[in-house]
Amino acid sequence: MDKISENTRSELAHVVGRENCRDTIEDRISFSFDAHTDESLPDVVLFPQTGEQIAEIMCIAHREVIPVTARGAGTSICGAPIPVCQGVVLVLTKMNKILEVNTKDRYAIVQPGVVNADLQKVLSEEGFFFPPDPASLSVSTLGGNVAQNAGGPRGLKYGVTRDYLLGLESVLADGRIIRCGSRNVKDVTGYDVTRLFCGAEGTLGIVTEITLRVVPLPEAQRTVLAVYNDLDNTAQTVSDIIGSGILPAGMELMDRVVVNAVEDSAGIGLPREAEGLLLIDVDGMEEAVDREMERIVAKAKANGAVEVKHARTPADREELWTARRSAYGVFARMAPNCIVEDATVPVSNVPAMIRGMREIFDRYELRVGILAHAGDGNMHPLISTDIRDKEEWARVEQAIREVFELAVSLQGTLSGEHGIGTAKTAFLPLFQDEPTRSVMMQIKKALDPLGILNPGKFV
Repeated sequence: MDKISENTRSELAHVVGRENCRDTIEDRISFSFDAHTDESLPDVVLFPQTGEQIAEIMCIAHREVIPVTARGAGTSICGAPIPVCQGVVLVLTKMNKILEVNTKDRYAIVQPGVVNADLQKVLSEEGFFFPPDPASLSVSTLGGNVAQNAGGPRGLKYGVTRDYLLGLESVLADGRIIRCGSRNVKDVTGYDVTRLFCGAEGTLGIVTEITLRVVPLPEAQRTVLAVYNDLDNTAQTVSDIIGSGILPAGMELMDRVVVNAVEDSAGIGLPREAEGLLLIDVDGMEEAVDREMERIVAKAKANGAVEVKHARTPADREELWTARRSAYGVFARMAPNCIVEDATVPVSNVPAMIRGMREIFDRYELRVGILAHAGDGNMHPLISTDIRDKEEWARVEQAIREVFELAVSLQGTLSGEHGIGTAKTAFLPLFQDEPTRSVMMQIKKALDPLGILNPGKFV
């Protein structure tokens, strides 16, 4: 409790109510980590329920120069919500109201603690949906999705969180409340502060209300599973499909390691002998979907698919996608630690990226499954390891550096959807030059001159 005096802790507790203030060692440990390997113990954990409470907390934190880290469900896998400099952790899960759903004007207004899947359920009853669908959508919060600019399998066709973000209410480091954006699909009034805050990982402000664009559910959906005996052919299919002008709703690649791990867990009949699988989803108007899927199947067979299985029922389709979304959880149970990266490259370079990653991981003798939102070039190698094994961990760290170096050499980037957090800060110079990083620092200093919002991250 070194950073916060007894009087200040009492003042903070008074803002949210004693029942929403946690300061025992057990409680604080629970909010000291995410799914990455780093951890840091906060001094106090608060559960605000309104934007006004957050504004009061930030006024106190600004006055006392106390670090503040916002947190949702803690599903981040890059260290973004870890309170590196201790201080206060603000857990926003009690701000979980869906404030408005307006399908006529195609927007929804939510608090940051609303779970992605809960919004999807409400929207589906109205014939609408919110496209960003991270694998953790059943537990991850929309505030976290905004903070990390989350994507998911549907990102190929529909884009990521920022593409559906219309407006935000946020609390700044000094306690001021700002509103940016609006409920309008078209709005070019001044700087696009809304998008600036999206993906900022809570380093510029704390989001307290979110206005999202929502879209009608497609009339029809089709799903196929293409099976390959060669991983190169699997990857080349992706490049050929996208290069031909076809745009599936999702196109997920799994190598043999991932396939067998998922099959061990789910037991749904995935072909264990396959070197690569493509799970491909198409949606839209009924007639167009059928024609598009015919072209996709033809491309898959032309690139060496030994079998193409069609999901015949919605239940079959859901089973395949549930198995795909379970991959991280399956790998997380295989070893004390599971590192998931998300280097991203242009789709035409997907085959080279996958070949390069496999060579790197084999050379370092690591157990790694390769998973990818392949249609948009987003790689998700799943590395099973134990950070207590110092020799193995050193190999993991060097392999990860080489993966990022490879991605940058292929005109790629460090992160497609997970964010930077603590995991990738050291690699930023690989992708961003000093003037670019300097501009980001200037933005940070303008909005948070004392550096109290989620300090110790990429700025």
